[in-house]
Amino acid sequence: MRHVFTAFGVGALALVLVAPAAQAAQTKHHSGSAHSTKASAPAQLLDLNSASKDELAALPGIGDAYAAKIIGGRPYKAKTDLTSKKILPAGTYKKIAPLVVARQG
Repeated sequence: MRHVFTAFGVGALALVLVAPAAQAAQTKHHSGSAHSTKASAPAQLLDLNSASKDELAALPGIGDAYAAKIIGGRPYKAKTDLTSKKILPAGTYKKIAPLVVARQG
């Protein structure tokens, strides 16, 4: 019976020592992936008021039909005009919102 407690004690000690190291490695991994997400962010936002049909069509979920609607709805005071003017459905807007801006010319 004494050996069972000794083995349990060593196993528990090993778990206590290994767990913080595993947690630290996991934290480093997560912070590294968050950093790579920031690095892949677009360098420049696409202006809804001046972008070409091809530039707009290249946005996720847009295509030629929505690109034509966006151009037809110009000018935009804010990018949220895309939903308030009923140019895009909310789901499509959410896909492109971080990629676009409505600059005033």
